[in-house]
Amino acid sequence: MPLHYLMFDLGEAGDGVATLEAMASTPRDQHAAVMAEVQQILDWAWRHFPHSHGPADDGNDWDHDLQVAMEDGGWCAVNLSLTGSLHFVAEFLAAFGEPHD
Repeated sequence: MPLHYLMFDLGEAGDGVATLEAMASTPRDQHAAVMAEVQQILDWAWRHFPHSHGPADDGNDWDHDLQVAMEDGGWCAVNLSLTGSLHFVAEFLAAFGEPHD
Protein backbone atom coordinates (compact mmCIF):
# COMPACT_ATOMS: atom_id res chain seq x y z
CA MET A 1 0.00 0.00 0.00
CA PRO A 2 1.99 2.98 -1.18
CA LEU A 3 1.96 6.19 0.81
CA HIS A 4 2.53 9.51 -0.97
CA TYR A 5 2.39 12.05 1.84
CA LEU A 6 3.21 10.32 5.12
CA MET A 7 6.81 9.19 5.49
CA PHE A 8 7.50 7.21 8.61
CA ASP A 9 10.58 7.16 10.82
CA LEU A 10 11.14 4.12 13.01
CA GLY A 11 12.34 4.47 16.58
CA GLU A 12 12.87 1.44 18.76
CA ALA A 13 12.72 1.20 22.51
CA GLY A 14 14.56 -1.53 24.36
CA ASP A 15 11.42 -2.98 25.95
CA GLY A 16 9.90 -4.58 22.85
CA VAL A 17 8.01 -1.46 21.82
CA ALA A 18 8.76 0.70 18.78
CA THR A 19 7.43 3.97 17.46
CA LEU A 20 6.54 4.93 13.93
CA GLU A 21 6.24 8.67 13.41
CA ALA A 22 5.16 10.55 10.31
CA MET A 23 4.56 14.16 9.49
CA ALA A 24 3.12 15.83 6.41
CA SER A 25 2.81 19.55 5.80
CA THR A 26 0.81 20.39 2.70
CA PRO A 27 -1.25 23.17 1.17
CA ARG A 28 -4.87 23.09 2.25
CA ASP A 29 -6.01 21.64 -1.11
CA GLN A 30 -3.95 18.47 -0.45
CA HIS A 31 -5.08 18.03 3.15
CA ALA A 32 -7.91 15.62 2.25
CA ALA A 33 -5.42 13.30 0.51
CA VAL A 34 -3.17 13.30 3.58
CA MET A 35 -6.11 12.50 5.85
CA ALA A 36 -7.13 9.68 3.48
CA GLU A 37 -3.68 8.14 4.04
CA VAL A 38 -4.08 8.52 7.80
CA GLN A 39 -7.45 6.78 7.57
CA GLN A 40 -5.98 4.01 5.39
CA ILE A 41 -3.32 3.35 8.04
CA LEU A 42 -5.74 3.40 10.96
CA ASP A 43 -8.23 1.20 9.10
CA TRP A 44 -5.44 -1.30 8.45
CA ALA A 45 -4.41 -1.29 12.11
CA TRP A 46 -7.99 -1.75 13.34
CA ARG A 47 -8.54 -4.63 10.88
CA HIS A 48 -5.33 -6.47 11.74
CA PHE A 49 -5.17 -5.72 15.49
CA PRO A 50 -8.83 -5.04 16.42
CA HIS A 51 -8.70 -5.96 20.09
CA SER A 52 -5.26 -4.75 21.11
CA HIS A 53 -5.41 -0.94 20.74
CA GLY A 54 -4.24 1.01 23.77
CA PRO A 55 -1.15 1.75 25.85
CA ALA A 56 1.78 -0.65 25.47
CA ASP A 57 2.20 -0.53 29.25
CA ASP A 58 -1.15 -2.32 29.48
CA GLY A 59 0.02 -5.09 27.13
CA ASN A 60 -1.60 -3.78 23.95
CA ASP A 61 -0.11 -4.20 20.47
CA TRP A 62 -0.61 -0.65 19.26
CA ASP A 63 -1.68 2.86 20.09
CA HIS A 64 -1.77 6.08 18.10
CA ASP A 65 -1.70 9.83 18.44
CA LEU A 66 -2.93 12.13 15.67
CA GLN A 67 -2.28 15.86 15.67
CA VAL A 68 -3.65 18.20 12.99
CA ALA A 69 -2.82 21.90 12.87
CA MET A 70 -3.64 24.68 10.45
CA GLU A 71 -0.58 26.80 9.77
CA ASP A 72 -0.04 30.28 8.37
CA GLY A 73 -0.36 30.66 4.64
CA GLY A 74 -3.03 27.98 4.25
CA TRP A 75 -0.79 25.02 5.09
CA CYS A 76 -1.92 22.00 7.09
CA ALA A 77 0.39 19.94 9.31
CA VAL A 78 -0.47 16.36 10.22
CA ASN A 79 1.53 14.28 12.70
CA LEU A 80 0.73 10.61 13.19
CA SER A 81 2.56 8.57 15.81
CA LEU A 82 2.06 4.85 16.20
CA THR A 83 3.44 2.96 19.16
CA GLY A 84 3.51 -0.76 18.69
CA SER A 85 4.80 -4.14 19.65
CA LEU A 86 7.56 -5.51 17.46
CA HIS A 87 4.95 -7.83 15.90
CA PHE A 88 2.71 -4.85 15.04
CA VAL A 89 5.65 -2.92 13.56
CA ALA A 90 6.78 -5.91 11.46
CA GLU A 91 3.25 -6.30 10.04
CA PHE A 92 3.03 -2.54 9.42
CA LEU A 93 6.33 -2.52 7.53
CA ALA A 94 5.23 -5.52 5.47
CA ALA A 95 2.06 -3.66 4.48
CA PHE A 96 3.42 -0.13 3.98
CA GLY A 97 7.13 -0.56 3.30
CA GLU A 98 10.30 0.36 5.09
CA PRO A 99 10.58 3.74 6.80
CA HIS A 100 12.54 6.55 5.17
CA ASP A 101 15.97 7.62 6.38
